[in-house]
Amino acid sequence: MTWTAAPFAAIPIAVLAVLSAVVVLQQRRTPQSAAAWLLFIVFLPYLAIPFFVILGFRKRTSRFEPIAFDTAVDPRPDQTVARDAVVPASYGIPAATGGNSLKIVRAGEEAFVELIRLCRSARTDLQCLFYLVADDAVGQAFVEELIARAEAGVSVRLLLDRLGNLKPPRRSLDALKAAGGEVRYFSPLLQLPEKGHLNLRNHRKMVIADGARVFAGGMNVGTEYMGPDPSPDRWTDLAYLIEGPAVATFRDVFRSDWGTTGGALSQAGTGWPGTAAGGARVQLVPSGPDTAGDPLHDTLVNAIHSARRRVWLATPYFLPTEFLGNALSIAAKRRVDVRVLLPQTSNQKLADFARGAYLRDMQDAGCRIEFFQGGMLHAKAGVIDDIGYLGSANFDVRSMLLNFETTLFVYDPGSVQALADWYRLQEERCTSGLPPAGFFRRISEGVFRLGAPVL
Repeated sequence: MTWTAAPFAAIPIAVLAVLSAVVVLQQRRTPQSAAAWLLFIVFLPYLAIPFFVILGFRKRTSRFEPIAFDTAVDPRPDQTVARDAVVPASYGIPAATGGNSLKIVRAGEEAFVELIRLCRSARTDLQCLFYLVADDAVGQAFVEELIARAEAGVSVRLLLDRLGNLKPPRRSLDALKAAGGEVRYFSPLLQLPEKGHLNLRNHRKMVIADGARVFAGGMNVGTEYMGPDPSPDRWTDLAYLIEGPAVATFRDVFRSDWGTTGGALSQAGTGWPGTAAGGARVQLVPSGPDTAGDPLHDTLVNAIHSARRRVWLATPYFLPTEFLGNALSIAAKRRVDVRVLLPQTSNQKLADFARGAYLRDMQDAGCRIEFFQGGMLHAKAGVIDDIGYLGSANFDVRSMLLNFETTLFVYDPGSVQALADWYRLQEERCTSGLPPAGFFRRISEGVFRLGAPVL
């Protein structure tokens, strides 16, 4: 290429850079996310534009249809819950309901037992959705149970995220298909952009038995998360079992995700699944490209700003949006008891380094930073005054604004107290406070913080 042709060769790149910048500015992003992408596009367009095409989109409405919620779930939605329940409802998410039976599962051995028991209890259908089913003894044992149910005439559907399952238990999955089960992958990697997006992953976890009983939470299926026997390397995590009217929202979410992969599920037979099963008042809040706006993020921002007594958060990764970070800092300055519980070292080293700048800001504002010393903490849960939550979403930009997630908010005193008791139990294995950081450490953390929106 001659020097006279070089300026003309740059024109297509300039046009693509401008178009990419326009898309960034039109999307509903946090200021730091927009700034990070714009700087990347301006200074390194040849590298930034391909990355943006792969990673930069948030909402893909042409691909991901909004979840169609069954508005006839319960003719008597619970009106006694906190005002925080109104925020998800403003996004079209079903209202909180009472009459649910909720059991919080705190250990991996118990989780495995409950998951297998739930699968064996199915008589008509099993609907399973996981980010990861590992190719190990636990993952294979789970699929073997699905095979047994399929051979018994139960309709079995298994939906897996493609990126999370680069190495699935292929032989077991093939056997499940041969037994009559259906296996689908969410957003396969090698396909046209309009059929999915590499950056938008399905991080939800749930198993629905007979449309009436659910196992869900933050655990994937693998030895790190659960198993029949104790393991010194097992992560600390949370799951839960639920029955009652709230199960209808889980069915709506699975039906939507299954439909995204080309599967079909009839809405016939849905509605309020039976009579009241217990005293738990709960609300399932799905979030991601298939919901209007950012219901989980905005519900948490509202709850933290409204807090008067406590904000206790547990998360494996802490890379908050500017709005969440400010809400926590302001709450601490209002003398609210703000605590952030994290693993001392997680399985994501870049995220560990990038969190430093955020945590120092929180600590300077008066937040209590606690580092879990019992291995990897993978639980995503919290207690904010008289409400609690647990589910699949990390306290980071990716979970709040990008991934498909499900978070269960609990409003009854018993369920909230159970989460608070679990939190205090984990604190017994924690150290508090960040060590002082030198000049170069702070500069390095600040640089990594710029890239946090795309981690």
